Amino acid sequence: MSRLVAVTPDTRPVMYEAFSTAVRDAGGEVAVSAADLAEATALIWADPYVPHRYPEVIASVPAVEWVQLPYAGIEPFLDYLDPRLVWTCAKGVYADPVAEWVMAALLMGLRDFHLFAGADSWCAESGRNLLGARITVLGGGGITRSLLRLLEPWSCDVTVVRRSAESVEGAARTFTLADAHQAVAGADAVVVALALTEETHHVVDAGLLEAMGPQCWLVNVARGGHVDHSALGAALRSGLIAGAVLDVTDPEPLPDSSELWGLPNCVITPHIGNTREMGLPLITNRVRENVRRWLAGEDLLGLVDVALGY
Repeated sequence: MSRLVAVTPDTRPVMYEAFSTAVRDAGGEVAVSAADLAEATALIWADPYVPHRYPEVIASVPAVEWVQLPYAGIEPFLDYLDPRLVWTCAKGVYADPVAEWVMAALLMGLRDFHLFAGADSWCAESGRNLLGARITVLGGGGITRSLLRLLEPWSCDVTVVRRSAESVEGAARTFTLADAHQAVAGADAVVVALALTEETHHVVDAGLLEAMGPQCWLVNVARGGHVDHSALGAALRSGLIAGAVLDVTDPEPLPDSSELWGLPNCVITPHIGNTREMGLPLITNRVRENVRRWLAGEDLLGLVDVALGY
C-alpha cells in the first residue's frame, strides 16, 4: 500500500493544512509533486465547494483507489461516484453538534422562545414541555442516534422512520417511509434527519404536513430538498402545523424574497447545526483515523454506498 496521500487544495488553507497534518500523524506522506501525485492511492477532498473540479483532480491522481469526502452529505459528488473506487464521507462525524442544535430547536419551538425573543413588551404566557413529548424522527443514522441519547432524560416517546423497520435503540417504535403519515400523526415535533435521495426529495409535502397536526413543530436539520417549501409556507400561514425551525433550505442561502422569512412561526438559522469552526477538529480526526486504517488495511469509517448514493 502506497503511503502517498493526495490532499486537494482548499479555498481556505486551514482545511488543507489540517488534513495534511492528519495524514502525516497517521503515518502517511502528503503527495505534492506531480510524480508523487501519480503514485498516491488515496485522495482527501478538502474543499466541499468545488466538486466540479473532480474530473480535473482525479486525472492527476491515476492510482487513487480511495476518496474521502469532507461532509456527510455527498449530493455535489453524485455525478462523480465511480464504483471502481472506495468512497467515504463524514457520516456520523457531525452527529453530536447537529443533534445539539435539534435540542435547541425543539426547546425553542415548544417553549415559544421565538415569540418572546421578538417581543418588545411583556407577553402572555405560553409554551409546552419537551418532557414526555411525542417526537418523530425521519432518518435512522448518526444524528438520530445522537439525538436519542440527548432526549433520554426528557422521557420522550420517540418514533423513528427509516428505510427498514429494524428497531433503533432508544426509540419506542420504528416505521418505514411507506408509513410516514402514520408515524407523524399526533407528534409534538417531527425532526428531519434523512439522507437526500430521489426517494426522500420533498418527503415533507402537503400531505405529510397535514398528517402532523396543528400541535406539531417541523425541525429540518438534513437538507432543504426534503421539504416542499410552498406547502410548508401554506401550512404555517393556515395553522396546519404549529411552526418550523429550519437549519437548511432549498435553495441555500434562502433568498430574501422567500415568504418564510416573514412568518412569525418559522425560524431559520444559516446552516449552523455544524459550523466550519465546530466541524474542522471532528473531520480532521476522521481523516486521521481513516488514513491510519487505509495504511493498515483495516475497514474504513463512513463508507458510501455508491448504488444508494449515500
